[in-house]
Amino acid sequence: MTTPPDTEIAALLPRLRRFARSITFHREDADDLVQVAVERALVRSSQWEAGTRLDSWLFRIMKNAWIDEVRSRIRRDRVFAPEEAGEHVGDDFAEAHQQRLAIQKAISLLSEDHRMVIGLVLVDGLPYKEAAEVLEIPMGTLTSRLARAREALQGLLSDEARTMT
Repeated sequence: MTTPPDTEIAALLPRLRRFARSITFHREDADDLVQVAVERALVRSSQWEAGTRLDSWLFRIMKNAWIDEVRSRIRRDRVFAPEEAGEHVGDDFAEAHQQRLAIQKAISLLSEDHRMVIGLVLVDGLPYKEAAEVLEIPMGTLTSRLARAREALQGLLSDEARTMT
């Protein structure tokens, strides 16, 4: 086993942050999640197997760290709305911001499994095979979850559009 070079981990930071933002919806939570994942990766770097995908290994660490965090929050019963939910009221960007909030809200209503699939495949652009490996599920499960997640998201967004008009 070889430890991954720090420069390779540093090069993956933008992708890690994108994935974190897609599953946390909060800038601060995403930054914390990336920090936890990188810290765990550096502490456990001897567990990384040379010749395997470093990004997939880090995404898996991040997925597990987020599951730990959600379980912890549930135990503490501390889930808050993000401060930025109302920071652009009255701006020219208000409509775009409302659309983004509607999408975030719709995604947040999806199950954790569906949010993970959307984050890896649709947001980060990971190929299906790699996303299945990160989530430790069969490829068929990934594709069916993604199809159900897209369908649910489409339904939630069309319901949101109907209630706004």
